[in-house]
Amino acid sequence: MLYTVLSVIYAIAAVFLIAVVLLQSGKSAGLSGVIAGGADTFLSKNKAKSADARLAKATKWVAIVFLLLTLALTLMAK
Repeated sequence: MLYTVLSVIYAIAAVFLIAVVLLQSGKSAGLSGVIAGGADTFLSKNKAKSADARLAKATKWVAIVFLLLTLALTLMAK
């Protein structure tokens, strides 16, 4: 029963991890904004950075949960 519950949480964590990684902007996004002429205002740039920071933090924690679930399920399978 515990193995099944952990497997469901594992699948949800995997989908969430994929979604969070895909939602993040790339490192080259800042350079394209400079070349485009800086159409963003100062406030919208700060908002984007805070959203990217939250996504990076979410990625870190979901990846840790994913790793721990992987280890737990591997040890339970043996």
